[in-house]
Amino acid sequence: MDDDSSIGNGAARGWGAQKPMSPETFAELSASVQEEIGRLIVGQVDLVRDTLIALLAGGHVLLEGAPGLGKTSLVRAFGRVLDLGFSRVQFTPDLMPADVTGTTVITEDEGGRRFDFQAGPVFANLVLADEVNRATPKVQSALLEAMQERTVTVGGTTRRLPDPFFVLATQNPIELEGTYPLPEAQLDRFLFKLAVPYPSQAELAEIARRTTGSEEPELSTVASAADVRAMSSLVRSVLVADHVLDYAVRLVSATQPDRSPLAELPGYVRFGASPRAVQALVLSAKVRALFAGRFNVAFEDVRASAHAVLRHRVLTNFEAEADGVTSDALIDRLLETVVADPVAAK
Repeated sequence: MDDDSSIGNGAARGWGAQKPMSPETFAELSASVQEEIGRLIVGQVDLVRDTLIALLAGGHVLLEGAPGLGKTSLVRAFGRVLDLGFSRVQFTPDLMPADVTGTTVITEDEGGRRFDFQAGPVFANLVLADEVNRATPKVQSALLEAMQERTVTVGGTTRRLPDPFFVLATQNPIELEGTYPLPEAQLDRFLFKLAVPYPSQAELAEIARRTTGSEEPELSTVASAADVRAMSSLVRSVLVADHVLDYAVRLVSATQPDRSPLAELPGYVRFGASPRAVQALVLSAKVRALFAGRFNVAFEDVRASAHAVLRHRVLTNFEAEADGVTSDALIDRLLETVVADPVAAK
């Protein structure tokens, strides 16, 4: 375990969170955050944007990618730029739930013995759960309960986690031996599942330049925890017209094998997306609207988040694996099949 909660103690540049935030300020501040993180993280523009969307929507992210692609650096960068406490947990088969949530210990002083709570690494604003599928189901459940409830109960006492609270869990798609795959119900707790792409040759060269020299880029704090809370509050206020909400509902409903208009889907899908998928689509679409300086959600905002929201919720079967059909491919077909505006299409 690695705890670095001191990251990001600098003062923010001056977007005050004392008054309600406007959509214009939201767009400006989010652009500044992405630009500042881009000074350290080479490429990965979509990954940085989508991670920020999940954070502001109040959700968590499951990252899937090979080792060495900068996942830890990404979370550390968010902690520094947003002035948020950061902790990292390396998940292994011998990890215990108390290693994540914390435990009660007996201490003795002049007044006698007493029970003190020692907080675990989950008590941070940003928690990196590295290789989460290498821990036992008991440990996974402890983390995922904290993600869902935003509280931890130890020794009969319930303690609230910090606000904001964001978990970025990683899993390695290459090495599956000795792992405990997350059950479908636990995968559903993640707002997004993001694939970390391998960098291009030009990006590899730039990574080498930035990381092998005498100095690495020093990131500045451009926002505070109060700013993040104000931005998240504004997200909830964004308007969603009935016809846009209807599109999100029809898109999620189309992932169900017995309801889908896509002819090939029932033969490839075991289970479709849950109601949480509609919530995730709408919330992430609201953030995207604010990124564009709008206070209303468009069809394209919903479509842009479809893959990140649905790829871990559309569960394919053996036939799909045998035919080389992925969840992303089925989502592509759904986006082609489910018309955003049925009236206009006629």
